[in-house]
Amino acid sequence: MIVMKGECSQKEINEVVEVIKNWGLDAHLSQGEEHTVIGIVGDTRKVQREYFLHVQGIERIIPISRPYKIASREFIPQSSSFPLDGVEMGGEGVVIMAGPCAVESRSQIMETAQAVLEAGGHALRGGAFKPRTSPYSFQGLGEEGLEYLAEAREKTGLPIVTEAMSPEQVPLVAKYADVLQIGARNMQNFALLHAAGEAMKPVLLKRGMSATVEELLMAAEYILSHGNRQVMLCERGIRTFETSTRNTTDINAIPVLKEQTHLPVVLDPSHSTGNWRYVTAIARAGIAAGADGLIVEVHPRPQEAVSDGGQSITPERFQEMIQQVCMISEAVGRSIAPSKVGKA
Repeated sequence: MIVMKGECSQKEINEVVEVIKNWGLDAHLSQGEEHTVIGIVGDTRKVQREYFLHVQGIERIIPISRPYKIASREFIPQSSSFPLDGVEMGGEGVVIMAGPCAVESRSQIMETAQAVLEAGGHALRGGAFKPRTSPYSFQGLGEEGLEYLAEAREKTGLPIVTEAMSPEQVPLVAKYADVLQIGARNMQNFALLHAAGEAMKPVLLKRGMSATVEELLMAAEYILSHGNRQVMLCERGIRTFETSTRNTTDINAIPVLKEQTHLPVVLDPSHSTGNWRYVTAIARAGIAAGADGLIVEVHPRPQEAVSDGGQSITPERFQEMIQQVCMISEAVGRSIAPSKVGKA
């Protein structure tokens, strides 16, 4: 990591970047109010440190100790944020994304979208392509589901969060979605991560079921390496020996991630518990621990859901959850981000 002097010129910055690229490495700029930081990414054995000793604009060179470079707070000390259709993701306000596990029909997603909007949610989630354990389970409506999501966005103003399962699907999903979701099963699908990075759209990256925090951050690095800084990390529970819930919510991961990375952190209380009875409690805990947002499964009739009905909450319970999360947010010095209620 190269820290340029505060008074250095743009020409001096460009010259350093050009040298780095000539070595076959990538240069990533972080420009703050006082300094410009140039991160060198790649096989750093190619770096000729003696060259930098003679460059007037360089203040100092700092090695980044962590294997993930762009995602680390060593590279970008301040927390990152980015706009999500009028809402700031990673800012002062907590962002809540909600919707069904799967888009089942036009009427179902329209009804859910309206309920999410009226409750004060900020984005609509819903799966058009579904990775299922069984090949005989409902696999999603595909592009038809994406079209329903786009129509719901048009009627409510809510941005869309939906999953891409393969590199080939990314262009199609990006055509309709505002946020590309990378599911837990695909966290280390490196070709998919590259494609998501190249799409230059916000990405919600879910932690793998047995992945460490470092592995999650290394997966994020694949996306960031393409210059796409609009990445949010999602803790969605991990597999342990405990069987009383679907997964074990790693609340520890939230403050650990907030310390180690500048990227926004989101909690999924639905998958991390697998039981609607615990969703609100874990949502409260996540915000208290420092999460920047929540992604929650909401269905108008969970008992009829084709997938994950047991962990989906009704619109009425979702509204109650937001009220409780709002109180927790205020208690820790934050707030819920302004919603689109009344703007649709």
